[in-house]
Amino acid sequence: MIEQDVLRRFLFEELGIRGEWVNLTASWQAAKQHQVAPAHAQQQLGQALAAVVMLSATIKFNGSVILQAQGEGDLKAVVAQSTHDRKVRGLVRSNDVVPIGPLLSMFGQGRLVLTIESGNTQPYQGVVPLVGDNLADAIQTYFQQSEQLNTRLWLFANDQHAVGLLLQALPSASKAPNDWERIEILANTLTEQELLQIDCETLLYRLFNQEKVRVFAAEPIAFQCACGRDKVERTLRALGREELESILQERAEIEVICEFCSGKYLFDRIDIETLFTQEAVTNVSSTRH
Repeated sequence: MIEQDVLRRFLFEELGIRGEWVNLTASWQAAKQHQVAPAHAQQQLGQALAAVVMLSATIKFNGSVILQAQGEGDLKAVVAQSTHDRKVRGLVRSNDVVPIGPLLSMFGQGRLVLTIESGNTQPYQGVVPLVGDNLADAIQTYFQQSEQLNTRLWLFANDQHAVGLLLQALPSASKAPNDWERIEILANTLTEQELLQIDCETLLYRLFNQEKVRVFAAEPIAFQCACGRDKVERTLRALGREELESILQERAEIEVICEFCSGKYLFDRIDIETLFTQEAVTNVSSTRH
C-alpha cells in the first residue's frame, strides 16, 4: 500500500543530485475542506501544498515556507504553507468560474512569491513572474532565476491525493556535465498515475534502477493551522481602537474567521476594551523598566 501523508528524501549516491517524494492524503483532505473553489482551482492548492512541503525540506531552518501564487484573473490566489516539522495549511481564492488551462488563463498576469520565515530573523522573500503551463513550471523558473540551481518538479492533485516529486542538483557537488541531463530524461517518463498510485521506493526503482539511490526514512505530514486567539488579538490591536469601535457601532460583536481552518473568534465590546487596557498596562510597564 502506498505511504500516505509522508515526505521521503532520497539521494543519488554517486551523483550530485538529491530528490524528494511526497504524498498528502488526510492532510490534503483536511486542508481543502475549508476552501470553496472549482475543483480544478482546488487542485492548484493541492499541487502548491505538495510543492511547499518539498521546498521546506530543501533547507535547514526552524520556521515556515510560504508559497503564494496570485494574479488578476479568475483564480485570485493560492497560498500554501509548510513548517520545518511538516505541518501544512493552505487557502485558495477564486471566482465561481475559473477557466481550465495554463497559469495565464487561470491567474491572468500574476506573480509567484516564496517566503521563508525563520526564528527572529528577517523573512527572506523571492518574487518571480507567474509563467508556465503549471505551478511546477513557475517554481522551476524561480529556481533558475533566484537560486541558479537545476531543479525539476512534478506536481499532481485529485480529489483523494496531492503528490509531488522534486529533483535538484546539489550546489557544492562535483559532477559530470551529463549527470543531470540523464536523470532528467529518465524522470520525464513519469506519468501522473504513477506518481498518484505507486509507493516511493517502487517508483524510484522504475525510474532509476541503474543508479545508486539511497532513500531516507519517512517524515510524517499533518494539517495544522497556526491561528489562535492571541494572534487575532494582535491583528485587532493593529487596526486601532477607533476602527474597532466603528465596527461595534454597527454590530454587537466583531467576528473573525480564519481563512485557513474556518476557526471563529468573537470579540464583544468588553473584549475590545480589555485588549487596549492590557496594551496600555504593558506599555507603562515597559517604560518603567
